[in-house]
Amino acid sequence: MNGTAPRSACVRIAGLEHAYPDLLGRRRRAVLRGIDLELAAGSVLGLAGPNGSGKSTLLRVIAGLEPHTRGHLEVLGGHPLDRDVRRAIGYLPEDSPFPRELGARGTLDLAAALQGMPRAERQRECDRLLELVELRDRARTPLGRFSRGMLRRFGLAQAWIARPKLLLLDEPTAGLDAPGFAVLDRVLAEARANGTTVVLASHLLSDLVDGCEELCVLLGGRIVERGAPRAVLGAGTLLELYRRHAHDPEHRAGSAA
Repeated sequence: MNGTAPRSACVRIAGLEHAYPDLLGRRRRAVLRGIDLELAAGSVLGLAGPNGSGKSTLLRVIAGLEPHTRGHLEVLGGHPLDRDVRRAIGYLPEDSPFPRELGARGTLDLAAALQGMPRAERQRECDRLLELVELRDRARTPLGRFSRGMLRRFGLAQAWIARPKLLLLDEPTAGLDAPGFAVLDRVLAEARANGTTVVLASHLLSDLVDGCEELCVLLGGRIVERGAPRAVLGAGTLLELYRRHAHDPEHRAGSAA
């Protein structure tokens, strides 16, 4: 029989819901509403949606940083909080929350140690990644003295430390400086060569169309479209797609929650 064997699933999500309580802890605000999603190992998924659509929350749930309220979640054959699974996930949050008083190399070494990387390997990989993201000459500079663009490049290095099996990047181009776009391309190229599953979340179409195999569009905490990027968008734009789905009763209910 000809053809390529189907890839195994890296992430399996079924009926996933997540809600936050209000300030008084009485009413819960739904953020994710019945998410069904399966990602093949080694695939690259673009997660699109406007601010507030649930993209960042979904990434945090997959990374094990937030518990989901309801539904099924399986990551790399287990739960995100399982030790081996946690070590195989790389995550770049949108806000770059790194310790300002530590140097770049020291912080990267700490991230590698938490991933279980042996000391000798950590030294080599930290040096290599700082070179990859063009920060080798700022290795001892406290992160508090980095520009926003430098912090984003550093964030890509820490997410890619230990070459995880699953790489989650939340708005990776937000705040990137001029060298940062080439840095992101290099990290993604290494991830693809490594067979890593990648999820890129962004509200910018330019971040997603050319580099992703599939595009998944979130609105009101629901997946409203999924498929090949150009097939999902057709001849239109993300804004036009959002406007089409904004008239759906389910989306209006989700936005009002």
